[in-house]
Amino acid sequence: MLLTRKTAPQADHPAARNRSGLAIRQARAGRWFIAPNLLAVVVFMVFPLGFSLYLSFQRWDMFGPAQYIGLANFRRLFTADPLFTIALRNTVVFALGTVIPTVLLSLAAAAALSRKLKGIGIFRTIMFLPLAVSGVVMAVVWHLVFDTNNGLLNIMLGRLGLGPVPWLVDPNWAMVSLCLVSTWKSVPFATVVLLAAMQGVPENLYEAAKIDGAGEFQRFRSITLPLIRGALSFVAVVSVINAAQAFDQVFVLTGYGGPETGTYVFGIMIFQNAFAYGDAGYASAIAWVVFLILLALTMIQLWFARRNAVED
Repeated sequence: MLLTRKTAPQADHPAARNRSGLAIRQARAGRWFIAPNLLAVVVFMVFPLGFSLYLSFQRWDMFGPAQYIGLANFRRLFTADPLFTIALRNTVVFALGTVIPTVLLSLAAAAALSRKLKGIGIFRTIMFLPLAVSGVVMAVVWHLVFDTNNGLLNIMLGRLGLGPVPWLVDPNWAMVSLCLVSTWKSVPFATVVLLAAMQGVPENLYEAAKIDGAGEFQRFRSITLPLIRGALSFVAVVSVINAAQAFDQVFVLTGYGGPETGTYVFGIMIFQNAFAYGDAGYASAIAWVVFLILLALTMIQLWFARRNAVED
């Protein structure tokens, strides 16, 4: 009878032990490297979210002790505050007036910048300049442009024989002005995203379509748009979120909601209740309602994107 010799497990081999020890040390070093970022996430995101959720069930003026009131803040928001309806309506109008022009203009700009033309780099640089401008600085400059009496825009309209437009005085024109400024600020980022998506489309698809006799517009409609649909959805969702969170440009241009609350959006409502009225609990409740609305819209968009991906 032959006796077989029992070999030691592979893990007991010195080289294997060294590799295992190196992997453990590398994993430990990696955790130490990401620890500051995780701490920043906890301090600046997780804790504020949890604390605001806690405050939404409290009455707190940011000075005295908080008082638990349950769902009273939410009941007040939905049943006893007429400004909630105004803020919701204005935020929806502002979102639509920003998202639709942003998507259309950024799509056209990305299509133009994707061409290989001489000097296109200069136009790309000019196009992306608003990304480097602070939101407050941008709003201050546009406030001077929209000034009714001495604004650059009305001076140019006067030379064309047109009367001065009350850009920031009339409620309807104030919302139009706000949408124009927000679109001007949002188009460069959306253009970058769509331009990157367009450059990822295989060139051979365009060549095959061109050989089949498809024109430029047909190639754009049948090839480019379907293949950048994910990027378009991302741009639309991000634009809606930015519109719902808008505060700095609204406050600088029109103050607390502009004339007759024409630009009274959720960002202004939250700031006003928290810092002007000293009701941090109610402001937190408003913020969480906005968060849940945006979460629902994002989940719907993801559901549509996944369904389209399955169908494709």
